[in-house]
Amino acid sequence: MTEDASDPTDGDPADAEREQSATDASATGAEATDSEAEAASNASANGQTGDPLVARAAEYDEELAEDVAALRGRADELEAELAEADEENEELENRLKRTQADFQNYKKRAKKRQDQIRATATEDFVERVVTVRDNLVRALDQDEEADIRPGIESTLEEFDRILASEDVGTIDPDPGEAVDPTRHEVMMRVDSDQPEGTVADVYQAGYEMGEKVIRAAQVTVSTGDGQ
Repeated sequence: MTEDASDPTDGDPADAEREQSATDASATGAEATDSEAEAASNASANGQTGDPLVARAAEYDEELAEDVAALRGRADELEAELAEADEENEELENRLKRTQADFQNYKKRAKKRQDQIRATATEDFVERVVTVRDNLVRALDQDEEADIRPGIESTLEEFDRILASEDVGTIDPDPGEAVDPTRHEVMMRVDSDQPEGTVADVYQAGYEMGEKVIRAAQVTVSTGDGQ
């Protein structure tokens, strides 16, 4: 009986061993390829493709790749938030600059308006005061023998009306009135029949506008010795 030359049990044992090793290596390579393919598939499913670091991590550990991808995503979110915050900060700075510019312009307009009001008020006051001067000039133009007192009194009354229209009043205390340090300036103490420490006489009248003293009245104060 003739033996079959193709019987696998026959032949060199070393050849059989090499053939088996090649088969095992092929199987191992196939498994590795399958693992890499699965990792790549998982990375793709998790949106990790396109990032070399994630892809590299996926070759070794799928969970590590997912963590890396999550960190990458969080970093992208933070970068987006930072960019948005920078844009908002720039907008706020621009708004602040515009507000400051508007405020400066408002201050300039307000000052200009105040200057205009002050100039107008001064002009109106001067227009009324010059009439008083005209009356005084006419009084002096009269003959030396003429009695100008009535004209002077009339002019004074007119001037007082002008001051009153500006809320300006005289500080002219009566004798015996108590001294007010905020409105009276004591010039000296004199013997007088007025009570001690009261106004004896007015040396020069003062003026006040509203509640503000423009010029204190100069007065003498009684020592009380004349009583």
